[in-house]
Amino acid sequence: MKLAVVGGGSTYTPELIDGFARLRDTLPISELVLIDPAAERLELIGGLARRIFARQGHPGRITTTADLDAGVAGADAVLIQLRVGGQAARLQDETWPLECGCVGQETTGAGGLAKALRTVPVVLDIAERIRRAAPDAWIIDFTNPVGIVTRALLQAGHKAVGLCNVAIGLQRRFAALLEVTPAEIHLDHVGLNHLTWEFGVRLGGPDGTDVLPRLLAEHAEAIADDLRMPRVVLDRLGVVPSYYLRYFYAHDEVVRELGEKPSRAAEVASMERELLALYADPTLDEKPALLAKRGGAFYSEAAVDLAAALLGGGEPAVQVVNTRNDGTLPFLPDDAVIEVQARVDGSGPVPLAAPRPDPLYAGLLAHVTAYEDLALDAALRGGRERVFRALLAHPLVGQFDLADGLTDRLLAHNKEHLPWA
Repeated sequence: MKLAVVGGGSTYTPELIDGFARLRDTLPISELVLIDPAAERLELIGGLARRIFARQGHPGRITTTADLDAGVAGADAVLIQLRVGGQAARLQDETWPLECGCVGQETTGAGGLAKALRTVPVVLDIAERIRRAAPDAWIIDFTNPVGIVTRALLQAGHKAVGLCNVAIGLQRRFAALLEVTPAEIHLDHVGLNHLTWEFGVRLGGPDGTDVLPRLLAEHAEAIADDLRMPRVVLDRLGVVPSYYLRYFYAHDEVVRELGEKPSRAAEVASMERELLALYADPTLDEKPALLAKRGGAFYSEAAVDLAAALLGGGEPAVQVVNTRNDGTLPFLPDDAVIEVQARVDGSGPVPLAAPRPDPLYAGLLAHVTAYEDLALDAALRGGRERVFRALLAHPLVGQFDLADGLTDRLLAHNKEHLPWA
């Protein structure tokens, strides 16, 4: 089995390598190709990857290359994890929206739109090259904004599934609180990427007993602390929102906080420098503890589970993925990309029946889906007016003059990545 990772020079990659090594019985990789144009980083991470495989006795071969077409040729699956513009672009995404009193964040609001505009054309170009070099390969997208990027891939006819680590992180957290194994926890996880709620927490599978009321009664304080939300939010809603809902439920508070401390991009850039120094140590043969602070917890396990289900040819697996709605949430268009539990096998994901959110949640989902429609149109066709319309439609913007000012800032900070600008 051959897997390729586009963006293999990411400091995240050793997390992925560790999962491939530990879970080799689940996903028996014979060849793993790390692809990245950043030669120096790729050399460091490729060396560490080989040492991790060797330490854990993995027989697979790891190669590195800057040649995308050669790297993906004949691959069974390709995982895409890239950041167009690097941490410098992320820093901009987190900074200029604050000038207008809006959340500065890389996956939602105006910063999230900027990332989508930079990213969608690049990922679609990569996907077309994958289709030529490995026409049967599955594309697993871990590149944010996952929902919009996955929707672009699916609309272009690619065999693609989007993946995020929010659900698997909550599953692991709830299992620990309830003192059960993660495999015993099934989440009624419903929404869009980075806009989800847990409407149930079931023991034993999709038809198991819902223990969410017990979880909230016994552990609401700990869960609220994880989400950085007041406990009253959980008490009154009776569901568990993802931590990204804080940008909606406490927008003005978050804006004040972001204006008073270093940006997450600056923190990550500093952390990446430390990680790369660690990776350069020829005696290091395991992922360093610092990597846990980088983000992306459990994403290697989610990636292994998904790739194994798509390529294994065995029994279908049930996993939270980003895929076409196709009537699962009837108040959204069929071609919307939703994040829900799905049954996954070699033919792809099929969403399970999902709880229908009441208007408090459905209204926000429909609103953000409309924004994503316009964001994807702007990413595919360009133009200032399309960018403006997407911002005007976003629930965290929504005012004419505000959207106009944000549009000017977005275009000014992204000219080098947007040829039409």
